[in-house]
Amino acid sequence: MEERPELSIITVNYNGMKDTCELIESIKAHVTLSFELIVVDNASLSNEADQIQKSYPWIILIKNKENLGFAGGNNSGISISKGKFILLLNNDTLIKDDSFHFLIERLSSDPSIGGVSPKIAFEFSPGIIQFAGYTRLSGITLRNRTIGFGIKDNGQYDVAKMTPYLHGAAMMLKREVIEKVGLMPEIYFLYYEELDWCVKMTKRGYKLYYEPGCTVYHKESQSTGQDSPLRAFFITRNRLLFAFRNLEGMSKYSSIIYQLSVALSKNIVLLLFRGRTDRIKATFSGIFSFLFLKNKTV
Repeated sequence: MEERPELSIITVNYNGMKDTCELIESIKAHVTLSFELIVVDNASLSNEADQIQKSYPWIILIKNKENLGFAGGNNSGISISKGKFILLLNNDTLIKDDSFHFLIERLSSDPSIGGVSPKIAFEFSPGIIQFAGYTRLSGITLRNRTIGFGIKDNGQYDVAKMTPYLHGAAMMLKREVIEKVGLMPEIYFLYYEELDWCVKMTKRGYKLYYEPGCTVYHKESQSTGQDSPLRAFFITRNRLLFAFRNLEGMSKYSSIIYQLSVALSKNIVLLLFRGRTDRIKATFSGIFSFLFLKNKTV
């Protein structure tokens, strides 16, 4: 009878085979606890799935027929996973030591702790932090702050603490939490899905933690994708969608009205001054997409 692994590690590949292979190598080199590694190929344009499987026959590979987005890709992996704990890792991350056990220890220390994220550092900016927890989203504007972002790591964030949300690039959950809360919501496709998921966890009474005993290194630049029409579309649509799905009463409608008036007007003026008509078009497309999706539930 096959022994159940303690940990299921899941990563999603989409036209990123080089990064995915480097992540696999880092996991292979450092992780000593019992684990399975599930790589989900989200319909990469070239035949990356077969190439990854050939290079690493010991991994479990899922080959999706279409790009299911961040949530859909991870859900594909979660659905076949067997581990007691489930770790979602971006494929453009690396690990440099055997410290996943700190995440498991944090989760095991209290039945009410449902999920944990490690410290995340920028791989290409040595010693600079990307994530050491989040502040809570403001009630109407839905803005928050990433604690430690862009700050040199001098050990000032080396104490574990509760965080209202986990970081999508690296998050570990108890299997029982997913069984109770459900899979990650796929309606977002990109951005806000992990926030929505975390809200559902906390509403069920689970605590979420930042655990600095483990550090994951993220290859993302501090400015990657901040100026793209694609990001403008999804951020606009999904912020509205998040408000509609998670806020209640007057707070819900006040937030949506704020996004469609004050925030939109300010953003459009700034984009006009910069001549970014592509992002203006993407922003309005995001609004129309929200109006189409808002009554759907996933």
